Amino acid sequence: MSRPGGTLNLAGVEVARLGLGTMRLTGPGTWGDPADPTTAVRLVRHAVNAGINHIDTADAYGPHTVEDLIRWALHPYTDDVLVATKVGMIRPAPNVWKPLGRPDYLRAAVEASHRRLAVDRIGLCYLHRIDPTVPLAEQVGVMVELQVEGKIRGIGLSKVTVDQIDQARAIAPIAAVQNVLNLDELHDPVVQHCADLGIPYVPYRPLNAGRHTGPDGTGKALRHLLDLGPHIAPIPGTSNPDHLDELIAAVTEGA
Repeated sequence: MSRPGGTLNLAGVEVARLGLGTMRLTGPGTWGDPADPTTAVRLVRHAVNAGINHIDTADAYGPHTVEDLIRWALHPYTDDVLVATKVGMIRPAPNVWKPLGRPDYLRAAVEASHRRLAVDRIGLCYLHRIDPTVPLAEQVGVMVELQVEGKIRGIGLSKVTVDQIDQARAIAPIAAVQNVLNLDELHDPVVQHCADLGIPYVPYRPLNAGRHTGPDGTGKALRHLLDLGPHIAPIPGTSNPDHLDELIAAVTEGA
């Protein structure tokens, strides 16, 4: 099957370099269910049928609701589909996000994601944010414990600096890094650092919340990111299957 944007190895799975971000499959404020859960499920299935086999989510989306939608859409999962999720962020209210990196909480969050996604092992699990009130070694350390126990395959980091990556790498191999990157926010030294280390870099908000969409803008924005290196795998988000087709066309036309 053709993979939009080409492929790269992410946590042991050969995935399309164009992935699908699922943050928009919620209600307003990234809170609760989407207005039309059936369309959300259809979107996820359509993405996989179109060759996008990297689905990115988080327990904080909803919170919890998108992991349920993904299970509904894709379970039982095929071996060539990577569902990546994130833990370490709590949601007290709509549009409110707070890091929580206590090891006991992270462990409980991973176990809860297992149940919602209906998996025994999460293919790629990110530390959603580094909690500044908890030593980084403790946060990464519990992820390593979960990996050794077979509950996580790859460990990822999100919204991190070069120094934080290096601190984490001293404790465990890092399977992926996810930072914001788009035409308005292009100057992230982590891009080159990941290239040097051979770590996949997964840009979130690659279209800057829709500011770079449209007949010309979408393709320009996504192709610019992909051209930064073979380790780049953007995860644009959408709630509309027709828009998803536009995203796929933007990276495949003329390829």
